[in-house]
Amino acid sequence: MLRHAKAEVGLGLADHERPLAERGLRDAAAMGDFLRAQGLEPGLVLCSTALRTRQTLEGLRLSAPARFERSIYTGDGHDLLHLVHEAGAGADGVGTFLLVGHNPAVHELAIIAGNEQVEDFPTCALAVIELETWRSHGGTLLAYRTPKTI
Repeated sequence: MLRHAKAEVGLGLADHERPLAERGLRDAAAMGDFLRAQGLEPGLVLCSTALRTRQTLEGLRLSAPARFERSIYTGDGHDLLHLVHEAGAGADGVGTFLLVGHNPAVHELAIIAGNEQVEDFPTCALAVIELETWRSHGGTLLAYRTPKTI
């Protein structure tokens, strides 16, 4: 799972329509390079409908198909886990998902699914979690990276 990259503040726009800042564009590109270098390209991306998450996904430059879900914008960590379960159950042959979303829900999901306390989840932070099955409520946190640690 990935929290969206750094977004612009203010601009008189509704929260859902806030674009990425220059730093966010750079961080998204760097995180995409990291995912490819580590062999972590997903088979499917679940992405919030907010502009900053869509721009983050675009900046990653991944080849995976994407599904845009409003519930990623509005839900909490448990809602996101339920969404992952549903997507995994219906995704023949997809072994790896990337969920691009928002705090605090993505941070909550990292803790719930990874069975480990993750103290901070800044913009463009990535948690790689392995689930035993798509119906698992907990897995193993394999990696945690931020733009500063890649």
